[in-house]
Amino acid sequence: MIEVNELTKRYGKTTAVKGLTFTVRPGQVTGFLGPNGAGKSTTLRMILGLNTPTSGTATIDGRPFQDRPRGLRHVGTLLDAHDVHSGRSAVAHLSALARSNGIARRRVDEVLAEVGLASAARRRVGGFSLGMKQRLGIATALLGDPPVLVFDEPINGLDPEGVLWVRSLFRRLAAEGRTVFVSSHLMTEMENTADQIIVIGRGELIAAEPLTEFAARSTRLAVIVRSPDITALTAILTADGASVRPDGDGLVTVTGLSAARIGALAFDHRVVLHELATQTASLEEAFMELTAHSVEYPAGDPR
Repeated sequence: MIEVNELTKRYGKTTAVKGLTFTVRPGQVTGFLGPNGAGKSTTLRMILGLNTPTSGTATIDGRPFQDRPRGLRHVGTLLDAHDVHSGRSAVAHLSALARSNGIARRRVDEVLAEVGLASAARRRVGGFSLGMKQRLGIATALLGDPPVLVFDEPINGLDPEGVLWVRSLFRRLAAEGRTVFVSSHLMTEMENTADQIIVIGRGELIAAEPLTEFAARSTRLAVIVRSPDITALTAILTADGASVRPDGDGLVTVTGLSAARIGALAFDHRVVLHELATQTASLEEAFMELTAHSVEYPAGDPR
């Protein structure tokens, strides 16, 4: 479990992270989201002991990460797929890490096979594509078979097959009871992968809740309605303040009224309904709406 309490980081007069408090629990995939410049990378680096907080704490299973001498056996991380010596082979890179962390040599072959790099094990990393480097980074995170895993933009550079594989991997790791924390700007992937999300903007917490609850906070909720008397129903709903968009074949999309209110109005006016369903906003729509005030340089900004 990852616990962040009143975490703050200042660089001179700039506050990159301000009073963050959240918990990342085991047994689920937690997405970490925020606009560019929100402070995600700084937060991850403080969790992993790479940056020192100005104030506050970040612990993993009750202890600061830097207090663990064989860190890869407790926490697996992928922060930058390029942060590997280009002259080393994949097997040499992982073998060195295994030795320094007291991990059996056989584990190197196991993780290379798991990420699909067994055939490239002795190739120099400098000749790897970005997708291959991402796979090597994931192999590094898995090397110590740790209970906590932290990934920063792990999907970048992967082909469609690789994306599906990573999605399945994260779900499996969480199902095994591990803590899986994934920072990404790809909303579709987070929508398909994450159970919980933590959203920050300008270094401050915006949300820490189940993904479905976050999406439901959007004001872009709509109700899909189908009726054999759609003209009459449209007039009734419009008179009650709704916005009604016709979609053909007796179907309309209604905003401004809840499904319960639409159903009650139809009942009162004896209008038959064949379909009545609430359509929630996508994660991307909710994210764009709820973080709009936190975007550092919005499009059209003259700065």
